[in-house]
Amino acid sequence: MPSEAEVAEARAKMIAKRFGGVSASTGGKGAARRKKKASSRSSSAQSDVKLSAALKKLGATNIPGIEEVNLFKEDGKVIHFKNPKVQASISANTYIVSGPSDTKPLQELLPSIVSQLGIDNFAQLQSAMAAQSGAAASGMPTVDEGDDDDDVPDLVDGNFEDVSEQA
Repeated sequence: MPSEAEVAEARAKMIAKRFGGVSASTGGKGAARRKKKASSRSSSAQSDVKLSAALKKLGATNIPGIEEVNLFKEDGKVIHFKNPKVQASISANTYIVSGPSDTKPLQELLPSIVSQLGIDNFAQLQSAMAAQSGAAASGMPTVDEGDDDDDVPDLVDGNFEDVSEQA
């Protein structure tokens, strides 16, 4: 019967032979195989490639010199892009705005954004300002206030001349 030292030595030789003792550095039978490491792209890089391919199909061209882009949301907030990359495909009626953006309340971008506001944005701004400081304290007329003289009177049955004399 072999002693424990002989068994340990035989095990060490077998392990070295199977899993790469001296012969592992030179390769050969039993050496670890080297596989080519596949370079993987991140998902964002792949989506950027797909996006640029789609834009190329649309025929989108860069529009230089745009300093800022503001997108107005219905809840009164504004998506604000500073120095964005803007591309357009007029034939596809498509505009692409890319770059870092911030979502800010409309009041935060005042007064520089006033020239870009539409009628509905003014109404949102007035209601927001009235809520902040109170409509009576600020003296700003709200959308509901105004002259009722400009309204068209309701139609009345009968003779118009009689109705006009009564008023």
